[in-house]
Formats: sequence, structure tokens, C-alpha cells
Amino acid sequence: MPSAHRRFGEWTPARLMASAEKVGPSTACSCAAVMAARPHPEQGFRTCLGVLALVKTYGAARVDAACRRGLDIRAHSVASIRSILRNGLDRALLEDAPEASPIRHGNIRGQRHYH
Repeated sequence: MPSAHRRFGEWTPARLMASAEKVGPSTACSCAAVMAARPHPEQGFRTCLGVLALVKTYGAARVDAACRRGLDIRAHSVASIRSILRNGLDRALLEDAPEASPIRHGNIRGQRHYH
């Protein structure tokens, strides 16, 4: 068997999760979400490996912060995490959307008009 195939055969979900946990808890949660979203965990390996590869460029702390933000907005792809890092959104606070109060206006009917 070619060496590239053997190397891929050595990867298991547990080994990948151990690597993600070394980066940080948010990275581990993000990788777990990626693998859980696929019919077979192995289908999420490339995404998880891509996120782990970002550590070489951005460092573990920033990648973990980007994964935390990705979890908040349900964006787990490598492209999403890379975009968060490139735009510095891992350093910015995620603002909660203000809760809109119901509109009070004379032309808006209430629920009693529909029953």
C-alpha cells in the first residue's frame, strides 16, 4: 500500500479529537460537530485536518477563538474558520442581536382578527 494511503489509514476519530483538544476546547467541539454532521465520521476528517493546519499560520489561541465564533454562528467549514481569522473576527466580540419589540401601529391588526 502506498505511504499516503497508510498514513490516512492511521487516522481515527479519537486521534483527530485528541489533536483538536490540544488546540483548545472550542476546536474539539467544532471537530466533533463536523464529524457528527456526516453519515460517517471519516467524511469530516479533511475538514478537521484543514482547521488543525491553520494552527501553523495563526497559532492555537486564535484558531480556538475562531472555532468558538464558528460554533456561535454554526459555521464549521475550513473556509469559514479561515475567513474569521483573516478578518480578525476571532478577536472581536460577538454582539447579540437586539430583541425587537412588537410593532405598535394603528394599521396592524391583532390576533383577534384572525379567529
